[in-house]
Amino acid sequence: MAVHHSLEVAAAGGDGGGGRCYDDDGHPARTGTVWTCVAHIITAVIGSGVLSLAWSVAKLGWVGGPACMACFALVTYVSAALLSDCYRRGDDDKGPRSRSYMDAVRAFLGKKHTWACGLLQYASLYGCGVAYTITTATSMRAILRSNCYHTHGHDAPCKYGGSYYMLMFGAAQLFLSFIPNFHDMAWLSVLAAVMSFSYSFIGLGLGLANTIANGTIKGSITGAPTRTPVQKVWHVSQAIGDIAFAYPYSLILLEIQDTLKAPPAENKTMKKASIISIVVTTFFYLCCGCFGYAAFGSDAPGNLLTGFGFYEPYWLIDFANACIILHLLGGYQVYSQPIYQFADRFFAERYPASRFVNDFHTVKLPLLPPCRVNLLRVCFRTVYVASTTAVALAFPYFNEVLALLGALNFWPLAIYFPVEMYFIQRHVPRWSPRWVVLQSFSVLCLLVSAFALVGSIQGLISQKLG
Repeated sequence: MAVHHSLEVAAAGGDGGGGRCYDDDGHPARTGTVWTCVAHIITAVIGSGVLSLAWSVAKLGWVGGPACMACFALVTYVSAALLSDCYRRGDDDKGPRSRSYMDAVRAFLGKKHTWACGLLQYASLYGCGVAYTITTATSMRAILRSNCYHTHGHDAPCKYGGSYYMLMFGAAQLFLSFIPNFHDMAWLSVLAAVMSFSYSFIGLGLGLANTIANGTIKGSITGAPTRTPVQKVWHVSQAIGDIAFAYPYSLILLEIQDTLKAPPAENKTMKKASIISIVVTTFFYLCCGCFGYAAFGSDAPGNLLTGFGFYEPYWLIDFANACIILHLLGGYQVYSQPIYQFADRFFAERYPASRFVNDFHTVKLPLLPPCRVNLLRVCFRTVYVASTTAVALAFPYFNEVLALLGALNFWPLAIYFPVEMYFIQRHVPRWSPRWVVLQSFSVLCLLVSAFALVGSIQGLISQKLG
């Protein structure tokens, strides 16, 4: 860890002291506040998942849809509260820090759990990069189709391939991937959070306007009808997976918490930021999902702003999709930075004498200030972005990919590990009332996650074979 810290200081400019302040772990003083924390969380949470919620509510119905979102909001806060208490081991104010999710698992649960956690965490973070690549390409195509429909009519054959736009997004992410770490990207998270508010408001407004124009609220208590009961089960399963994808941010909670200044204790700030963020996101989720279902009923598109339930005003559709693109540019980085930091730390500790791994070189590009470049970062981050783009090209299925990621991520990373670490952190006795309640909570979430996982795999296979 000391090697990693020295690299961060060097990457920041090599200041050997110069009046800089440091925290109790030798790290340059953290400056994050509850509001920068809220910005990071909203950037991570309100992403491509919000666009599938009208479809999810359509599959679950007027009772099941809102109830499912409210339950996931509550579960997400419980998970965040448990995990935020595990940032420092022992004392909440002065205990040793766990600067990442894997650090916390290693400290509380040991090596075997760390390997399992690392595999799941990085697979889920990687999958989010794939999902964001798919979503951004879909929004780029939607802008072109919106203008085409406006010019040539709604029945015009306005079809555009997605491969080129995924490659464009990959090129942009390759450039953004050279932001050193979370501490240097608060501006990107703030921009992305503003964009997420923008397109969420637009989706909400268009759904409300369409509902008023229809003069009726579409939909039913039981949701969209299907040809067979088995098909209904698969649709409900995928809808739960999509909602599960839209909520939890446990994967990056401790990385975000590690940006917060103290006092007050970091876990108190994180809990406050979590409440604010979850209330805001749940409001938008309910509005977007419910108004989208009210507007389109059983025909709610899989992606609210690119499925062309709305055609006009075309310029507003274009603006909303531009906001989605800008937001996901930042969201991709929020989910990729933990992987980048793990790679930097792993290779620095494994090869402490390697100049390829540890040396930084100053590069001056025209019209840009000098920047410090590390060859390992250039190579690793280039391969990472290229691979997420390649997988997105192979599996460009929006709803099914989101459902699969939500199901994989939900129980093990958002529930199981936080609960087990909390038991150790707070010395919760086995079979005490708190232990029984939290274990029951964990088992229930496991059953929900397994149900969503089976349905999402079935949907992905059906799409690929079909």
